[in-house]
Amino acid sequence: MAVKHSSDISITVGLDENKVPEKLQWSAEDGGVNKAEAKAMLLSIWDSAQQETLKIDLWTKDMPVDEMKTFFHQTLVSMANTFERATQDEKMSATMRDFCDYFAEKLELKE
Repeated sequence: MAVKHSSDISITVGLDENKVPEKLQWSAEDGGVNKAEAKAMLLSIWDSAQQETLKIDLWTKDMPVDEMKTFFHQTLVSMANTFERATQDEKMSATMRDFCDYFAEKLELKE
């Protein structure tokens, strides 16, 4: 199948003198996002040829720990949802969500 359209997503990382991220910005023209600021990002790309995941995990030095905990919790919940949509494996998705609830409880993220 021929590609009929392409869409760019860009990430700009502002670094300090020690190459530690100070500022993250991302743009996705098709999504209406232009240089939006972020404090953290997790990017995973599947390399089918090597059968491995390539990752970029970045956060700015002013990312608060409490926000990082919430960011991870929301990311885990999102992964459980995506896993279910991609595999239709309801049982494992429910197990993943159970872990998300446990994670939130242990970090006192839920009231």
